[in-house]
Amino acid sequence: MDDGAVPARTSRFHQKRELILDAATELINRHGVRGMTFVDVAETVGLNTTSITYYFKRREHLAAAVLERSLERTEAMIREASAQPTPRARVRALLSANFDLQARVREGGSSAVAILSDIRALSPDLRDSLSHRYVEVFRSLRGFFDSGDDASGRAHAMAAAHVLVQNIFWLPAWLGQYSVGDFPRVEARLMEVFEHGIAADGACWSPEFLEIDEDTLRTGIEGMPDNFMRAATFLINERGYRGASVEQIAAEINVTKGSFYHHLDAKDDLVLECFRRSYGRVSLVQRAAANAGGDHWQQLASSIATLLDVQFFSDFPLLRTTALQALPNELRDDVLERSNRMARRFAGMMIDGISEGTVRAVDPLIASQAVMGAINSAYDLRKWASGLERDAAIAHYGGTLARGLFRQE
Repeated sequence: MDDGAVPARTSRFHQKRELILDAATELINRHGVRGMTFVDVAETVGLNTTSITYYFKRREHLAAAVLERSLERTEAMIREASAQPTPRARVRALLSANFDLQARVREGGSSAVAILSDIRALSPDLRDSLSHRYVEVFRSLRGFFDSGDDASGRAHAMAAAHVLVQNIFWLPAWLGQYSVGDFPRVEARLMEVFEHGIAADGACWSPEFLEIDEDTLRTGIEGMPDNFMRAATFLINERGYRGASVEQIAAEINVTKGSFYHHLDAKDDLVLECFRRSYGRVSLVQRAAANAGGDHWQQLASSIATLLDVQFFSDFPLLRTTALQALPNELRDDVLERSNRMARRFAGMMIDGISEGTVRAVDPLIASQAVMGAINSAYDLRKWASGLERDAAIAHYGGTLARGLFRQE
């Protein structure tokens, strides 16, 4: 990819360029592609902004170079893992490589991998080639799984690959709760979820779709119509926070910018309300499952299925957690705590299910994060799900959580 820079002719040039990429990676993971600036990068590496332009002529060229490097690192880990002889061995090798990377990042021995979902925030001329490359990376990952020649096998491979890669991307959001010394145990417990799922042997996948009363959810911004949040959620999920402007949100619901600012002081207020509404809906589903009765695996399966239905087929999905990058730190911490509360509620269902024998003896704190990561990212498979029957799409995807990533005949 042409990054708009002069050719690297010396080792000093290369070293400085890598330092710039490292700094930009941290800023992109913290603020998103559109929130990363030359000024912040220059301050981090001790240069002035004019010096940065010697390496990258435009900010978007720098962002694209960061994402391309992250894709290369991801490709390398997948390529190495794919040499293993079985699907389980491939997944285990890839998971181990990512835990090793997170440990090196924590200890300062490696730079982080940028969040690849922000590819969508680039301009089309840079986005298209990186998006194509990401598709090829995902296709390689899908090859980890023995799909067979039948449609069911191909659907399973798609769902399993997506749950795996999105959980790997979700790791940095919750792995900070553990010390590096705990990583081997955490890795082993997460691999158990990937290998065997959450349901106990003999437990059936027969969820009920739960009815929830969203009228009980009240927005914190008085008088703001639901369609503001619905439009903002779709646009942010599709284009990223910075790619969904106030003008675009207003146009989506056929109102003026003045009408938008009549209800809101800033877009951040709307994003925060979208997160609050998303987590409020998850909470309603969890409570509805408890009120519906049945054993605790049934409650968990019904919660998962209902939320997958929202993500795949509703006109108001949950907000992608990648929008967290755009929020100020104090707001981001509040949103993460809300996410962790939802995960702890899933963990509580699992603990009760383990006691009654309907849930496998998993680490509930780790397994609940796997559930949260899989549900939140399911939005990305809406097109895939639309090509299947509703129950089949949800069963294929939910089955990866119930029985594990490896096809159960």
